[in-house]
Amino acid sequence: MTTVTKAKVENFNAIIDRASERKGGAEALASLVVLPASNELLSQLTSDRVLSQMSKSVFKSGFVWRVVEIKWPSFEEHFFDFNLEKILMMPDEMLERKATDPKIIRNLKKVFTIRDNAQLIKDIEIEHGPIGDFIANWPTTDIIGLCELFKRQGSRLGGFTGYNILRALGKDTFRLSGDVEAYMRSRDVITGGLQSKTSLKAIQQQFNEWQQQCGLSLTEMSMILAYSCGDNRVGFAS
Repeated sequence: MTTVTKAKVENFNAIIDRASERKGGAEALASLVVLPASNELLSQLTSDRVLSQMSKSVFKSGFVWRVVEIKWPSFEEHFFDFNLEKILMMPDEMLERKATDPKIIRNLKKVFTIRDNAQLIKDIEIEHGPIGDFIANWPTTDIIGLCELFKRQGSRLGGFTGYNILRALGKDTFRLSGDVEAYMRSRDVITGGLQSKTSLKAIQQQFNEWQQQCGLSLTEMSMILAYSCGDNRVGFAS
């Protein structure tokens, strides 16, 4: 008979207490934690701003984030402020020419994702209505489902990228940082690959259970969990 080992997870209040101790107290911890945007604010997101953030996150993947931020005004200029209709009308030759300009990051494959992901947003809006409403109304109990949609229907939106996009837009989401992964493994929440469907489902379920305990957002819990373990420690004189 096979014995199933139950995950050795803590009540989230114990995680909050440990993070507070590591960061120098409850007030110090609270100052490090950000809140997600309200659904009202998320609903105001327009397709051009969502595409801009999608594209920025794609270019940041595997690259120096600071350089991407410095060059982003030039991206906005070169790609018509990420106007969806204008982007979708850009032929291959124009994208290839844009990709040679030193004012932006010259990565042809990533430049082509801008048009690909414009089509993703267009398809979503045709089927579901404004992209802001779509993101706002997506249930936080299934963030992995939204990231999977981005990965499946978009271009280069897999891995951590989908979660980074949502966090940057203000959508309530956890992030799969090294500290979060280490905790989930140490408590037997996951045993296989971090990006496997089984692991992602287990992580989502664990955050959902914690939310029932403490009432915090996924964003808050994800950050507090990271601050409670691993190398996320600050020094205080004894």
